[in-house]
Amino acid sequence: MDVAATGTTVKIAAVSDLHCTKHSHGALAPLLHQAAQAADVIVMCGDLTDYGLAEEAHVLARELHGLRATIVAVLGNHDYESGHETEVKEILSNAGVSVLDGESVEVHGVGIAGIKGFCGGFGRYSLGPWGEAGTKAFVRETLDEALKLESALARLRTPQRLALLHYSPIRGTVEGEPLEIFPFLGSSRLEEPLMRYPVTAVIHGHAHKGCPEGQMSNGVPVYNVALPLMRRLHPEGPHFRLIELPTGPAD
Repeated sequence: MDVAATGTTVKIAAVSDLHCTKHSHGALAPLLHQAAQAADVIVMCGDLTDYGLAEEAHVLARELHGLRATIVAVLGNHDYESGHETEVKEILSNAGVSVLDGESVEVHGVGIAGIKGFCGGFGRYSLGPWGEAGTKAFVRETLDEALKLESALARLRTPQRLALLHYSPIRGTVEGEPLEIFPFLGSSRLEEPLMRYPVTAVIHGHAHKGCPEGQMSNGVPVYNVALPLMRRLHPEGPHFRLIELPTGPAD
């Protein structure tokens, strides 16, 4: 949808890690309807389902029914668990969700690029492509995701640009998780295309016990919107982050 939001700003409600199960009927609809009432756009950053099952995706599609906001999403690792990620994506797409995997869309004048991302660690502790074939394949997966993100970002022509990921591109928003699992929560390699093609903000999930916000090395804000984190930090709600962007040119 390439239309301008009413007024001078566009409001974006961001949430991740819904982990919709076969038994989630009615559990997520209140949150999603609250988000739709507060915002022009809802973005969901992966782990939309719990085991990546078609049945779970159908439940989520019903929870999304009737929302007036535009919805954009990426998948997460849980959505790949059962090997039915293509079907999950199709079900959600048929429900009106723009599910991105290396693509970009323009919504209300804001460009949005999205990928799942992958693991690998941060900074000097990033895993390198050396040694066993399995290690090289692991690193290659992260590099491939970074290339998909770069391609999606390169196609955006809007002044305001958002990047949606499931995995974090920085260490700052996974702080609070056990140190031992940091390498499995994201990768600095995902930050590299975000530096080459600057964005207004980056939004991700996955780190349930991480920090709600951080910054890339160029000062761009990064938001962790995992639902378990939102619930812990704001028990009274709302359990999403509301981001407001001007509809005119960026500063």
